[in-house]
Parts: sequence; structure tokens; C-alpha cells
Amino acid sequence: MAEYEKDSTTMIKNYRQTFNANFSEEKYQSFLKQLGQGYPEITFRVAESPIFISEELKQQLIVAGNEIITLIKQDNFKQLTQSAIPPKWMVPNENDHPHFLTFDFALCKADNGTIAPMLIEMQGFPSLYGFQAHLANTYKSAYHLNQQLTPFFNGLTEEAYFDLLKKVVVGKHQPHEVVLMDIDAPNQKTVIDFYITADKIGIKVLSLDDIKREGKKLFYLKGSEKIQIKRIYNRLIFDEIADNTAVFENSFDPREELDLEWITHPNWFYRISKYTMPFLKSKFVPETQFLHEVKSIPSDLENYVLKPLFSFAGMGVIIDVKKSDITSIKDPENWILQRKVNYEPVVESPSGGVKAELRLMYLWPDHEEPQLCINLARLSRGKMIGVRYNADFDWVGGTVGLMNGSPY
Repeated sequence: MAEYEKDSTTMIKNYRQTFNANFSEEKYQSFLKQLGQGYPEITFRVAESPIFISEELKQQLIVAGNEIITLIKQDNFKQLTQSAIPPKWMVPNENDHPHFLTFDFALCKADNGTIAPMLIEMQGFPSLYGFQAHLANTYKSAYHLNQQLTPFFNGLTEEAYFDLLKKVVVGKHQPHEVVLMDIDAPNQKTVIDFYITADKIGIKVLSLDDIKREGKKLFYLKGSEKIQIKRIYNRLIFDEIADNTAVFENSFDPREELDLEWITHPNWFYRISKYTMPFLKSKFVPETQFLHEVKSIPSDLENYVLKPLFSFAGMGVIIDVKKSDITSIKDPENWILQRKVNYEPVVESPSGGVKAELRLMYLWPDHEEPQLCINLARLSRGKMIGVRYNADFDWVGGTVGLMNGSPY
């Protein structure tokens, strides 16, 4: 048994012990019902429990995130990452920085026996910024948790957090001039996040086909009224489109010159990604190399994973790497070889330890500094952390980290 709360305060230990002692399947089902009430069906698995984050772990996460941001803010960062963007998906009029940053950390055992975060993935792309606040509130309400527990960093209240989110997404425009867009928004797995966000900041949720182009301007219809779109809160991932560019024919092609602001610009999805990891040197980042720069194949390949640069949600990752996997790759410049990260089963469930991953979620307003705001967490018993790899287990799936409410 290796619960991360063992290196935490007594209060954090007590949260886990009390939660588990009072847990029941009936309470979990009531929690799920409360979570989805008034929204479209949640089609991904939500875990039975939140994660309780100790002060020690929180401080490590903050330091790790700051180290990554230092690299992103380097003057030469765009030069370093120019090859990250596939030429066929280059979008014009890129801005100076992403408006969203998300960093995923596995919870692992450090050499001294404590629990430490280790970077797994990173994105310059939005995550579930609306849903995570709702999820935290529902855990606290349904399980009668201490109301001082918070998913927010930096002393943010929920009101201040959504004010900041609105500032980033809407900017100087009116909410009706800003839309959240995905290829088929109502049928995305994360649609609940779309509608919570829309409720909180007043913007419209649209599918790609709902948007029409006239010249360089984009519009949508509200009844018979034609409304120009000034900004798109972009949730469309080009990797999901692949070569099916026919989806743009009834709407618009994001790669063309448009009179439009992107929140965040699509190029940042590629710049801040697995592609960035070989440039990071930190105790919180596993050794990572571009495959075409590997001088000799390691003899201990069982300690490495092979990852394609241009994929998402764990697709294409080779966990049990063989030499033939490496030598058969035709485009090694599009792959990374990364030292394997060993997740520690840090969260104690009624049936044993569960592996966990924490996502730090930042907002970066124009002309300001990036701010760590909220988190997302995932529990896993499977070989990989993603929800699709844990379909047959309990105490797995999406969740949130809760911390003591005092600002750091």
C-alpha cells in the first residue's frame, strides 16, 4: 500500500480515511445523478473519488509547471518548435502566446520514497475548464466534504476563476460575438464542459457546420439574424480530422486568411506538445529524445516508451518497445523515445492502490502572465491512464484534485 497522503499533513490523511470509510455505491450513483442533472449525458467514466492533494505535492507541481513555462517564454521558443506544426495544418496570423496551457503529471515514487510528479504530456490547448469546477462542487456536495477544499490554485475563488476565464475567452468583445466551436459539438464526449462554459461566460456553442463564411468574415444565425463571429474558442483538434478536409466545405477552412481571433490559435496545439519535451531538462521530466536524434538504441528498451508526435489521447503509443519497432519506423523525426514513467498506486481505494495523474491548467490573458488556476485528475488501474484503457475497472476515470483552501 503506497498512498501519497502518507507524506501529507494529518488533515489530508484524514480526508482519505474518512472518505473511504463513508463511501458507498449508493452515494456514488447519487453523485453521478447530481453531476449530470440538466446537462447532456456524460459518456466518459467519472471516478468514485476525488484526489486529496497535500501541500507538499502542490508545491512540487507549482515548481514543475514554472520550469516548463520558463522554456515556453524563451525568445527562441517559436524557432525551436517551428517544425512541430505539420505544414498542411499551419494556420496564419499566429499570436505571441497560447491562452491555455495544460501539463499532465504522473504521480510517482521519488528516490527518497516520497511521491513526486513526473511530466507525461503537455498541450497549448483548452481542457475541461468549465466542467472541473462543476465536478469539484459536486464531489463536495454529494459526499458532504469540507467546503474549504478547493480545486483552485493561487487563492482563486470560483467567481474570480470564471471572471478570469471570461476575460481570456471573450476579451474585448461581446459574448454573442464569441463562439465555442468543435466539429460536431453536441456529440463530443466533453459536451458537458461546453455547456457549463457557455452558461458561465455567456458564449454560444456551435458545430463547424453552424458557421458560414462570407469573404474573410464568419457568421452564425440567431433566428433570422446574422451575427458576425469575432473570436472562436477553439475545441477542434485537427488530428481528429486527419485527411477528411471535406468537413470544411459547408463551413470554412481554418487555414485560410480570416477576419478572426483564435482562442487559442491552433498552431499552439502542436508547438506545446510531446514535441516540446526533448527541450526540457528537469527532475520532473523523463529523459526524452527525438527518435531521429537517438545515437544508439538503448539496451534496456523495457524502460522506454515510443510515442508518435502527431497523435492524441494515447493513440499509437508503444509501451513494450522492441528494437524492431524502432528500426521499422519510416519517419523517426515524428517520434520520441522517452524513459518510461512508473506510476505509483498512490490513491487508496477500498480494493487497493490506484494510479493517478494530475493536469495543471493555466489561463494566459493577453499582456499578462500565465496563471495556474485549476486541475484535472485521472485514476487508472489499466496499463495506460486514459479512460478507454480502464473500461472494466472501478475507482478509475476522470476526477479532480482537492486541496486545502489557503492560498500558496
